[in-house]
Amino acid sequence: MEKQLVLSDEQLVKSFVAGNCGSIDVLIERHKAKIFSYIMMCVKQQELAEDIFQEAFIRVIRTLKNGRYSDNGKFSSWVMRIAHNLIIDYYRKQKNQSVISNDNYEYDLFNSAQFSDVSIEDKMVTEQVLGEVGKLVELLPDNQREVVVMRHYRDLSFKEIAEETNVSINTALGRMRYALMNLRKLAEERNISLTFS
Repeated sequence: MEKQLVLSDEQLVKSFVAGNCGSIDVLIERHKAKIFSYIMMCVKQQELAEDIFQEAFIRVIRTLKNGRYSDNGKFSSWVMRIAHNLIIDYYRKQKNQSVISNDNYEYDLFNSAQFSDVSIEDKMVTEQVLGEVGKLVELLPDNQREVVVMRHYRDLSFKEIAEETNVSINTALGRMRYALMNLRKLAEERNISLTFS
C-alpha cells in the first residue's frame, strides 16, 4: 500500500486493470474530497451526494474492468465528468417527476472521519473557509459561477471550458477574472477571511 501512494493516477489505473484491487482504493482516497465537495455543492443534500459519489466510482470501476478507459492522463477530470453527468441525470429525472427544490441546506461537507488526516483545528478552519467560498460562489452570476466550477471542481482547462460553453478562450478567462474579483469583493463586503492560516 505504501508503494502505491507514490504512484501516479495512471500507474494506479494500470495496476488496477492488471488485477491489483488495492489500487482503486488509493485512487478513491486521493480524489474523494474534491469530487465529493463538487457533488455536494451541486446537489446540497448529504445522502444524495453520497449516493452520486458511490455511483460515480461504481461506473469508474466498471469502465476500467471493461477496458474502456483511454489513458489520457486526466483521471480526476474523467471522474469529475462522470459525477457531473450523474448529477445532470438526477435533475433530469426530478424535472420529469416534480419540481426541483433548490433549498440551501446547511451541511458540513467534510463532517466525516474519512476526511480527517489533519488536526481538528485545521479541519475546522478548512471547512469554514470552504463553506464560505461555496456560499460566495453561489452568489456569482451564472456564467462566472459556471467557469469557477468547471475550472476548480472539474479541473478543466480554459480551452475545454471555452469549448463546453461555446465561447472564446478570452471570454472564459475574462469570466474567471471577473468571478475572482467579485468573490474578493463579496468576501470584503461580508467581512469574510478566505485564508487557511
